[in-house]
Amino acid sequence: MPGPVQSIERAGAIIQLLARGYGGLGIGDIANSLDLAKGTVHGIVRTLQAIGFVEQDHSGGKYRIGPALRQLGTGYLDANELRSRAINWADALAARSGEAVRIGTAQQDSVLVVHHVFRPDDTPQTLDVGALLPLHACALGKVLLAYDSDLTARIRAGKLESLTRRTMIRPELLSRSLTEVRDNGWAGEYGELVPGEASIAAPIRSHGGLTVGAIGISGPAERLFPTGIHANPTLLDYVRDAARAVSRDLVEDR
Repeated sequence: MPGPVQSIERAGAIIQLLARGYGGLGIGDIANSLDLAKGTVHGIVRTLQAIGFVEQDHSGGKYRIGPALRQLGTGYLDANELRSRAINWADALAARSGEAVRIGTAQQDSVLVVHHVFRPDDTPQTLDVGALLPLHACALGKVLLAYDSDLTARIRAGKLESLTRRTMIRPELLSRSLTEVRDNGWAGEYGELVPGEASIAAPIRSHGGLTVGAIGISGPAERLFPTGIHANPTLLDYVRDAARAVSRDLVEDR
């Protein structure tokens, strides 16, 4: 049985990305969001434009969903489906890492926690399922921002709330951090959401490389970032392995 056609998967991811945007996206925005070369994106977008699936705003040059696909609606994976596909891997990640695990997806301008596995010890913990976390101050949020230029633009246009003395509230610093996330393939946060706590997260991707969520661990900063700068390499590997496993299941099962 023939395998999936990569160019079609990428075209589908671009359509979904544009469908969940508001002000349109440029070629560079799409390339960054899907981790593709600009030339590749340009060729696919021009093809989609030729058949009416995508249209270009001639005043700003950005692309949006075309008239043939107005009814497409949001491109986000259903939160319940994301949770059901990732739950076993989240349990395994908590057991391997010894830390709490969260799975999140973007909801408006926040991170919606769709699944939470408690840290496997006897310390008091609060269930975070359904909680909304600030995108700019947690590792899950930074992953989602790094691969969604439209979402990033909306966050930057508002005021970045200071939650601790380490929270990034300057847009230029956040932009630099998101570039590092795309370069490294994961995000980290040290005391930006809660003093003394840290988190590490990696993207969950669907067909065509579309980032539909993030999975990560959180715990005491000295365990996740023992040097105060670099993430614990073993824990980082655990998180990235879990993210790849969930992504693989999403692609293979749909």
